Amino acid sequence: MPKTLRYTLLSLREMLLSAGPFAFLTIALLCLTYWWLNPTPPKRVVLATGPAQSAYDEFGKRYAEALARYGITVELKQSEGSSANLELLRNGEADLGFVQGGTADIGYDDEDSIVSLGSLFVEPLWLFYREDSAQRLHKKPVVTKLSELKGWRVNVGTPGSGVPRLFTTLLDVNRLQASELKLSELEQTPATVAFLNGELDAVVFASAPESLMVQMLLQTPGIRLLDFAQSEAYSRRFGYLTPVVMPQGVVDLAANIPPRNVRLVASTTSLLAHSDTHPAILQLFAQTSTTLHGGASWFSKAREYPSLEHSEVPISSEAQRAIKSGPPFLQRYLPFWLANMIERVWLAMGLIIVLALPLSRIVPPLYAFRIRSRVFRWYAELRDIEQHAESGSDSTEDLLEQLDAMESKVEKIVVPLSYTDELYALRNNIHLVRKRLQAPRRAVRADAAAAS
Repeated sequence: MPKTLRYTLLSLREMLLSAGPFAFLTIALLCLTYWWLNPTPPKRVVLATGPAQSAYDEFGKRYAEALARYGITVELKQSEGSSANLELLRNGEADLGFVQGGTADIGYDDEDSIVSLGSLFVEPLWLFYREDSAQRLHKKPVVTKLSELKGWRVNVGTPGSGVPRLFTTLLDVNRLQASELKLSELEQTPATVAFLNGELDAVVFASAPESLMVQMLLQTPGIRLLDFAQSEAYSRRFGYLTPVVMPQGVVDLAANIPPRNVRLVASTTSLLAHSDTHPAILQLFAQTSTTLHGGASWFSKAREYPSLEHSEVPISSEAQRAIKSGPPFLQRYLPFWLANMIERVWLAMGLIIVLALPLSRIVPPLYAFRIRSRVFRWYAELRDIEQHAESGSDSTEDLLEQLDAMESKVEKIVVPLSYTDELYALRNNIHLVRKRLQAPRRAVRADAAAAS
């Protein structure tokens, strides 16, 4: 092997041995940080939506399509509605879910286990009724308030939707007992079929206008939508309700549907998540919500939603950043997985670097010590030979043999070129000790020669 290559390999080996412990410590800390911060989000999450063809179901499909671009599979779990979604979150059967304000029983215990990603949109309470039913029961085709529904066949949706609870509350403030109506709790699709067939007089939905059922009923002849003339009063009585107005002609301008402004009461729907859901997933859903719900709609202006208001549980910090500031700086230029990892571990990495930098200063002295020790450790043996020579405990011949053996070993020592001066200094010192040992023998020989 060429000497130059041999010296280079020697330097590299000693450098690796010197820096190895510190490199291992740094890598171990980075691995521990990665495990603790868990920057990589799961590839699959469960989103609790609602009944088939509902607004929740449609929005769920849009979220799944949006997150698929990031390699995240969103499994849509259909349910009866808000109350059922809240139970799925509590039981850990869903990671996220749509929950309408006022329709689910949210308690103090939920504040520790559930977080909100903001209010997404308003969901009016749609009360559709048949004109012929109103004519038959009240001798007029128009119903103006809830108290006129006494004796009607009304479907209020499944218990899991939360609508029965909300509607019963509204009946109570109108001094109308639920027992005074013929209430049913069918799902949206069979209830709509029964309603159109005349088996029901009215149906109640709490849904966004994107719901296919709502869109269809708004344009069905003989079906009317209750105008909540007291919508402002309802909102003052119940904090989770908001008065909204559906403008004339907003459904169909050409057909002028509706023919006049319709006043409604609405609650805001939030996207709730289990507190254990990965922060990166919360961030992605919050960012996606600004795209899906940030435009103008029948009941909101552009960029009015998503909103951090009207939340019944604490707002996630990821949602606050996403809604207020938009995508983080790094995500605008880097792939999501890389930007997310850097954002989550940069502080810990900084602390590790701050710790590693002072330790790294030990590496050069340690490297020099390891190289020089290959030379210096022979000085101990050389000193022993000198001490034995001074004490006379060993014969000069034995000491010279030990010195020759040591010198043959020293000649095989290889050090980097920058440290050869110390190696040559050792060999000179060995030569010096040899001369001292041989001096008495020369003197004896000189005396013997002079006497002869």
